[in-house]
Amino acid sequence: MSRLDSAIRRLQAQKAALEDAADRVAGLDGPVLEFGLGNGRTYDHLRAILPGRRIVVFDRQVAAHPDCIPPDRDLYLGDLFETLPRALAELGPCAVLAHLDIGTGDKAGSMALVARAAPLIAGLLAAGAVVVSDQPIEGVPGLDPLPLPDGVEPGRIHMLVRA
Repeated sequence: MSRLDSAIRRLQAQKAALEDAADRVAGLDGPVLEFGLGNGRTYDHLRAILPGRRIVVFDRQVAAHPDCIPPDRDLYLGDLFETLPRALAELGPCAVLAHLDIGTGDKAGSMALVARAAPLIAGLLAAGAVVVSDQPIEGVPGLDPLPLPDGVEPGRIHMLVRA
């Protein structure tokens, strides 16, 4: 498979998982968490599929399209392990959806980053919240795997629910 084909499949899986997650949390009150703003594509898609929902974003720096930059009150900028404790204190366990796209390009490094961050992120999640992650999340108490949407290959994206 070419790198282009792989990228297309990754984006299709991400879109399907986010839309499935949005359906699952439609009846829950609370914000969405976006970990890794990047150029703002998924942030923009989350705004489209969850209109009116607050979306709180975490990233090291802003490099997004100007139309895809969240308001300052919804933006935690800096090192994730410095911003997460502040978010825990300010927000508490209220989020109904978390999207993690914080890969570094290095598979082992990305997995280690998510493994370290996931227990802290779980502290921000309300009961019934859905997590969509580009990396596997295992061994976090209270996070249970969800089935993937039809047509999404296992391992392409990961979905979990907060018990």
